[in-house]
This record gives sequence, C-alpha cells and structure tokens, in this order.
Amino acid sequence: MWEADHVQAPLLVDADADLVRPWVTWFVDTATKVITGTAVTPGTPSRASVLAALRAAVLREDPYGPAGWTPVQVRVDRGKDFLSATVTAAFGTMGVTVKDLPAYSPHLKGTVENLNRAVDRMLFAALPGYTLTPAQLRTSRRRKGTGPRPETSGALSFEDFTAEVLAWTCWWNTEHRPRALSGRTPLEAWQADPTPVTDVPAADLWTFTLEEDGRTRKLSSHGVRWRGRTYIAPWMTGQAGRTVTVRYMPHHDHEIDVCDAQGAYLGPAHLADAATPEQLAAVRTARAQRARRLRAEVKAAETLRRQRFAPATTAGPAQRLGALTSVQAEHELAAAEHIDASKLALPDLIPHAAPPADWRTPPSLTPRTTPSQPRPCANPPPTTRPLGCWLMTHATTETPCV
Repeated sequence: MWEADHVQAPLLVDADADLVRPWVTWFVDTATKVITGTAVTPGTPSRASVLAALRAAVLREDPYGPAGWTPVQVRVDRGKDFLSATVTAAFGTMGVTVKDLPAYSPHLKGTVENLNRAVDRMLFAALPGYTLTPAQLRTSRRRKGTGPRPETSGALSFEDFTAEVLAWTCWWNTEHRPRALSGRTPLEAWQADPTPVTDVPAADLWTFTLEEDGRTRKLSSHGVRWRGRTYIAPWMTGQAGRTVTVRYMPHHDHEIDVCDAQGAYLGPAHLADAATPEQLAAVRTARAQRARRLRAEVKAAETLRRQRFAPATTAGPAQRLGALTSVQAEHELAAAEHIDASKLALPDLIPHAAPPADWRTPPSLTPRTTPSQPRPCANPPPTTRPLGCWLMTHATTETPCV
C-alpha cells in the first residue's frame, strides 16, 4: 500500500532568475515508511510531476532504488493531478488500484501527512529563506502579484534545493529510525519484508508513463506534425510514409516520443526551428506585461461597475448613486463601442458574388449579392493589331468574342 501527495516548501528558490516556491511530490510505503519515489517541481505541480515521481518509485536501478516495485494500491486525496486520465491509465496498465479518499480526511493517509510535517521541520526549516509560516504562506498566495519583485540574490538555487531534498530522502530511508519500526531504518524494514516484488522494465515503464492523443500520423520528409508544429530526428531518414503514433510527457512540448502503429518504440523527436533563448525571454516579458495590463483593466472595470445605493430612513424606492454628465456617458459608451469587436464587424461591406444561374437562390438573399458580371473572353482581341487581321488569323481555331 502506497500513499502519495504534494507538499509545498515554504521558501523561495531561484529557478532561472525567477523566485518560485517549489513543490515536492512523493510516494511512500505505509508498512515500511520508505520513500519510493520523489520529484521536485519549481512552481505548481502537474500530472507530469506525478508521472516523474511514479517512474522513480517503480524503478529500482540507478539512480533510483533499491526500494521500488509496483504496489497493489495507492491512496490519494482527491487531487486532480493524481486522478487525471493519464495517471490513472498508467496505474491501470501496471495493475495498481487508485483509492480516492474523501475530502478533509488527512488521517486516512497519515503516513504521507506525517512525512510532509517531518520534511518541513527537519529540512525546510534549516534552508535559507525559510521565513514563512503556513498562515503567512496562505496570506502571500492571496497577495500574489502585489508589491515589488523580490531579489534573487541570496536565494537557494533550484538545483541546490533539489539536491538537498534528494539527500534528505536518502537519509530518511537509510539512517532515520522511526519509532514504529522498532529501531530499524525504512530501507532495512523494506529489505526484511518477505513480500515478493514485481519489477517493470525501464523501457516499458517509460511507455506506460507517457500520454497519447490516440491519433495516427504519417512521417514525411520534414518529420512528424504534432499540435501544429514539426518534430524531427535523425532516425526518421528514409522513413517517409510510415504510420506512427506520438507519446509525450505532459507540458514537455520540446520533445516527443514516436512509436509505430503497433506501439513499438521508434525513438525521440525534437522540435524543429525552436525559438532562441533570447526570443523566449522576450515572449515571457511580453506575456507578463500583457497580464499586468489586463489585470489593471479588470480592476478599473470592476471599480466602475460597482453600484452604490443611498441609505434610507423612510420607506421609498431605492436610489442609485453615481451621477454622470451627458458628455461622460457618451464618451464611455463610445469607448465601449470601439472595444466590442462584434459591433465593429462589417459583414455586408463587400456583398457576396452572385451564384451560378442554375442555382436556386432564395428571394430574400438575392438583394444581398452583387449582380453577375459578364464572363471574360478567353481570347480577347489584341489591341495593337487590326481586328480584321486578328479575325483572319483565329477564324479556324476559335470564334472570338465581339
């Protein structure tokens, strides 16, 4: 029996010049307390985090293990990432049952909840930047996006934070001796357990933990098309016309894995004509500026939309407050007309061409079409030669238009 959960570290780390609060996703065995798989995500975790932790939990070869296998059941707490179609399909392929626990019942998965509290007190509290209590962390989430941007100097890098988490996980499995294990470490308890384990080959596990869109595609001389973009690989040389399927890690759109129509793995493929790091940085800056501008517009619109009523001391109809001059009202209405794209559309600016003569056109649509134009001549007479010479030259081939 395994339990799985996400836990957020109450500190800021430097992830590619951005300060983020990382999340840790892990699986823990309830009987031996051994941590089987761990994945660290800079920012909000997703089903990709669950799949990465699951792959680390099942494999027992380097750099994972030695604890790891396919469990009988995994308990989760209604998290949408753990209950996504991709994750449940991966569990189902390995014959693992996912038990969705009811909401607001952390005691039903006490092993992983105790692990979350332990890592906060034993590891996170000793790292640089640990200044937020759980209550302060919730307050900072509500205030996200306000205040000056914090400095990245002095913050722990994401690489160092991941190394700290993995080192602490190793210490928990090999040196920590929980009271429930009678002086043994979690790894010693796992090795002493006589329950047989079921290993999954790494190649098969990689296929199980990838998402598939269920479509077949054709390889071309340019590669394979996926989501409107082209992916190429050296092994595709001479494979044009072959039917393939695409499997991918969620949100990892820089690389895909290609299989044949029967599901056999062919190889990876990388995005063709990928944007440069400078272009990506410029796009991120532009998106952030647009998001700030839209938030300011929404805030201003909500302020204008708010309605106020006058208090009453005697019975009478409600009285709205907020008077406007006629000029102010016309100016605001004109601005709204200019923003509404549906009102700016001119569908009848260029009428449709008249349909062919053999078509039945409803009388209501006839005035909305342009009158039919005469068909242009296939061989118009030349302008530099006399018309008589042109008639004599083309008399035996085709009748000219007059």
